[in-house]
Parts: sequence; C-alpha cells; structure tokens
Amino acid sequence: MLENELKNKINSLWEIFWTGGITNPLDVVEQMTYLMFIHDLDASDNQRAKESAMLGLPHKSIFDAEVTIGERSIPGNQLKWSVFHDFPAAQMYTVMQEWVFPFIKGLHSDKDSAYAKYMGDAIFKIPTPLMLDKIVTAMDGIYEESRQAQSADVRGDIYEYLLSKLSTAGVNGQFRTPRHIIKMMVEMMAPQPDDIICDPACGTGGFLVEAGTYLKTEHKADIFFDRAKKDHYMNHMFHGYDMDRTMLRIGAMNMMTHGIDNPAIEYRDSLSDQNTDREAYSLILANPPFKGSLDADIVSADLLKLCKTKKTELLFLALFLRMLKVGGRCACIVPDGVLFGSSTAHKAIRKEIVENNRLEAVISMPSGVFKPYAGVSTAVLVFTKTGHGGTDNVWFYDMKADGLSLDDKRTETKENDIPDIVQRFHHLAEEQNRARTEQSFLVPKAEIAANGYDLSINKYKQVEYVPVEYPSTAEIMADLHELEMDITAGLAELEGML
Repeated sequence: MLENELKNKINSLWEIFWTGGITNPLDVVEQMTYLMFIHDLDASDNQRAKESAMLGLPHKSIFDAEVTIGERSIPGNQLKWSVFHDFPAAQMYTVMQEWVFPFIKGLHSDKDSAYAKYMGDAIFKIPTPLMLDKIVTAMDGIYEESRQAQSADVRGDIYEYLLSKLSTAGVNGQFRTPRHIIKMMVEMMAPQPDDIICDPACGTGGFLVEAGTYLKTEHKADIFFDRAKKDHYMNHMFHGYDMDRTMLRIGAMNMMTHGIDNPAIEYRDSLSDQNTDREAYSLILANPPFKGSLDADIVSADLLKLCKTKKTELLFLALFLRMLKVGGRCACIVPDGVLFGSSTAHKAIRKEIVENNRLEAVISMPSGVFKPYAGVSTAVLVFTKTGHGGTDNVWFYDMKADGLSLDDKRTETKENDIPDIVQRFHHLAEEQNRARTEQSFLVPKAEIAANGYDLSINKYKQVEYVPVEYPSTAEIMADLHELEMDITAGLAELEGML
C-alpha cells in the first residue's frame, strides 16, 4: 500500500491533469499509464541488460542505434525517459508527441499481438508543453519517493490508488485485486514452466504478471536456458480476456514491461458463445466480477446447462471447469454467498466441484481485504478438474489478518496469516490431526455432502467456549454499597469546603 507522502504526490499529479483540462478520471488513468509505461520501458530495458549480462545471454536494447519513426531516423537513446525528461518543455513535448508516443504505439513488430491491437487506438491527450513538463517532474518525484519506500510494485500500487478515485469503478468491476492476495494465490499454485495460464477476467493482468514473476524467480534456469521453454513463456503461456479496451491496453503494457513479449490478451466476453475455449489451460488464476450487467441471451448454452443462473460468479466457476484441461488447477476468488447460497444454481455448481472434480481448499478471507473499494466477504477456492471426482478431504483456513488493517486506511500490521496459509497448503498431510477449533482443519467429503455441499467455514468450525466466572450478586451489591459510601463521603467533604 502507498504511504501518505506518495498519496499526496499522486493527488498533486491528478490536480495537474484536472486543472490542465483533462477532467475525465478514466482519461487521467490512461494517460498516466502511458507515461508510467514509457518510464518503465527505460527501467526494464536496463534491468534486462543487467540480467542478460549475469546469465551470459545476448541482449539487444529496444533503444539501440537508430530508430525509424515514420520517415525519420533518430537516435534511440533520445526516446529514453532518463534522457528526454531533462529537455526544455517545448522540446520535450515535441519529442513525446512526434517520436516517443508513435514509438510505443509501434513497439511490437507482430501487428497481430495484443500490444499492437490495443495500442493502435491509443491517443496522446496532454494539451500543452508546460503541462507535460509539470507531469514528468511530478512523476519523477513519485518514482523517487517509491524507491525510498522500497515498494515492490509501484505501478500496481499507484494504479490501485487511482482506481479508488474512479466513481465508476464499482459499477464496472475494475477493482484491482490486492497484490499480496494475488501473490499468495500464485505461491499456492506454484506455476511450472510448461503450464498454460489463463485469467478470463484479467483487467490489468495482475495474476498473469505475478505468475510470470514467480516463474522467472523459481524457474529462471529451466525457462531461459531452454529455447523451446523460453518461446513458450514469451508467446504461448499467458492468456487473458476482458471486455474493457482500456484495461486490455494497460494489461498489455503491464505484461510487456514485465518481460513477457507476446501474451494472448484479447477482447472477449468470457461467458458468451464467442469464448470457445474447452480443455485449453492447465492453470486458471482469477478474481471474476461478482456483479455487473449480464445479457442472459448471449451466455454460452453449455454453461447454463451446468448452472442455470444470471449470477456471474457462478457462471465463471462453470466456465473455469470447461476451460481447464483434465488435471488442470484453479485458484479463484468468490464472494461468500457462493459458499452457502441455497438456490438450485448455487448447490449445483458446488456439487459439481465436490463430486465430479477435486476440491482442495477453501480459504475464508476477512471482509476488509478489498477495502476501501468494497467491504464484501470473500474466499479463495482451489480445485483440480478431474471429471470423475477425487475429493477426499477439503482443507479450510480461517484467515483473520492479511498484514494490513481491515479498515479503509489499510495500514501495515504485524498480524499476517498469508505465509502460514502458503506453508500449510503445501503440507496438507500435516493437517490431518488438527482440531476443528484451530485456524485450519480438514473436513471429509461425506460431511460436506451431508450439509448440502455448504462450504462456509462456520458450518464446520467448532468454537471453544472458555467458562468465565463472575462474582456473586451479593458481592456485586456490596461493591456498589461501598462505592455509594465513598461518593457520599466525597460530597460531604465538598460541602464542607463551601
């Protein structure tokens, strides 16, 4: 989360846009994202050069030698943020408008790539050189402040804060899943170099970026020293769908700055007939929208066969089962209502996951995890598609703290269950003997089936009541009389002073 000083700097930057005439909040977010992308291109190119040198691999900078923009050839280093940010305002504006922006729009040589598709209609909207100069100076200050704060994902944290300013965010479902929750889910699923990963409601690509970062950290040698696996990582591993072109554009930029050259990020209504994916992915990581408009007429018929409903959270669970290969795994966030809802559709999807596939874990999260955007209680479901059952015991965990306060401020706290969750999930054999009064425990499938496939943790958790001894009525009355005598004596003393 952002420190107050960083928030103040972002608020000042927002004001520069506002007073300069860019008053649509989504336009502000989009223009700031372009500028963050341009800044990060420079930083990530330098980082990749260092990594390649360490690994003994060749590296060709995107800023090397001459770059052709239209009919002109210019020195590539003139397009680097670290160079042009020192130019006078008028020169910087010319460089940005005529060179840098056309350069980032045409950055990907593959014209069918996600990046090329969604950057094609990108527009540079900053109207004056003075305004651009103020914005660039303010952004330098933001990045310097974030370096001092040692923030791991500056772009993500800044974007999360910007979304809190969008009055339309709650309707459009554009809530960024907190990065530490994404990281927890990725670490639980531990992606492998041969996985094919999908997020059917990808937004800005947070799950895909974190999965890529995990693989780069845990399997660097396996991926980057093997030509076929590196090609798979760069071009075929990551898939994301969304219905908002702005989100897709930001997602494509986000993936590219994290070193993934050509992810399959597409404009698609995942729940409609236009999504024909079946048994295509080995891992799905997602936080699908819990609400929002849904045109029932275009929902894929085979999803409605499994789960006849208009509730998007239930339809997405049916979709995940359809999209996963046999043996494929899923970790997804669902609202609490999915766990205990009593409608036919609720029960049908829970029964399908428990009886016909393998439900592995239900992690109940506190309602403050998504604040300040929403106070909804949520849970993480982890399951594997088998098509023929396999659920023996389901692991339940009652998360009480995520390392941040559960109010709107979300300040850091010492209490954090996330490391414990990841550690216990990877050692489920050790959970066998845990009592139902503990924070985590296993529940046999038969018991879940007997409870109508209810997956709420409170159905199975046992509360340990500690007897409390209170003083007798006579003792309480004696104490009251003593207090009354003290008060009377005090009043008498006060009257004597008058």
